[in-house]
Amino acid sequence: MVRRTKEDALATRHRLLDAAERLFLAKGVSNTSLQDIARAAEATRGAVYWHFKDKADLFNAMMDRVTLPLEASLEFLAHAETAQPLAHICSSIRQALLRIATDTQTRRVFEVATLKVEYIDELQAIRMRHVHVRNSFLEKIESGLRAAALAELIVLRVPAAIAAQGLHAMLDGLIQNWLLDNAAFDLVEVGEHVVAVYLTGLGLLPKV
Repeated sequence: MVRRTKEDALATRHRLLDAAERLFLAKGVSNTSLQDIARAAEATRGAVYWHFKDKADLFNAMMDRVTLPLEASLEFLAHAETAQPLAHICSSIRQALLRIATDTQTRRVFEVATLKVEYIDELQAIRMRHVHVRNSFLEKIESGLRAAALAELIVLRVPAAIAAQGLHAMLDGLIQNWLLDNAAFDLVEVGEHVVAVYLTGLGLLPKV
C-alpha cells in the first residue's frame, strides 16, 4: 500500500509537470496559473502545493527533468582534464546544439525557458537559475579558452573573459533564432561553422 501511494504521488507529480510544460509553451509562464496546471493534469490545487511550493519551484522542477543544453555543456566541460582543450570546447558546444536539435522535450523546455518566461516578481527564482547557469558556462568556457591558448602557444586577441562573453552571446542568439523557426537552418551545422569562425578570429584554429 505504501509503495502504491508513492507511485501514485510520483505519477501525479509527472502529470503536473507534463501539464505545466504544455501550458507554459502555449500560454507563457506568467499567463499560466497553478489552477490551470492542476485542471489540465486532472489534479487538485492542493496536489500542486503538495509537490511544489510555488510556480517558480514547479518551473525549476520541469527544467530539472531534462539536461538543458548549457547545463549539458557544463557537465561535459566539468570532466575536462584533456590535452586538447580546443577540441573539447568544440565537442561540448556540438553536444549542446545536437541535444536541442534532436531531443523534442529538451527543445520544448528550452523554448519555454528562452521565449516564454517573464522575470516578474513571482519568478525571480527562475531568473536566478538562468544567471547561475550563464555564469557557470562563462567560467568554464573562459577556463577552456585559456587552456586552449596555452596548448596552441598563442595569445588570444581579446581577454579570455571577453571572448567567453562573446561566444555565449553568439550561441544564445543562434539558438533563440533557431527556436523561432527551426526550418530556417540546421542548428548543428551552422552552429559548428559559426563557432569555428569565431574561434579562428580569436587566433585559435579549430577543425570543422
